[in-house]
Amino acid sequence: MDGNSKPVAFSTAVTAGAMFALAAGKARAGRALGNPVLRTEGRVTLVDGILAAVLTGLVLNAAVGLWWADPLAALVIVFYALREAREIVLPGLLARRAVAKAPEAP
Repeated sequence: MDGNSKPVAFSTAVTAGAMFALAAGKARAGRALGNPVLRTEGRVTLVDGILAAVLTGLVLNAAVGLWWADPLAALVIVFYALREAREIVLPGLLARRAVAKAPEAP
């Protein structure tokens, strides 16, 4: 471990925290203004924060030997991906089911 690893881990963790705060602010402002573009931008910023958190886990694993930081970062990505997949797929499935149950016009 060199002397630069700990400051890198700290600055990456600070970046992740800032990105999460920025993502929450963008999403909140997008909802308040009824702006779907700003809400989507908040989600993109959330992904940036997740990637910074993963990088923090990798740096902590390499620098300090926290072996559990790397798998924990991977789990964060998995849970986020599952949440996004549910939000993308579920509305389409529900809409398809509603169309299938709709009575046909006479």
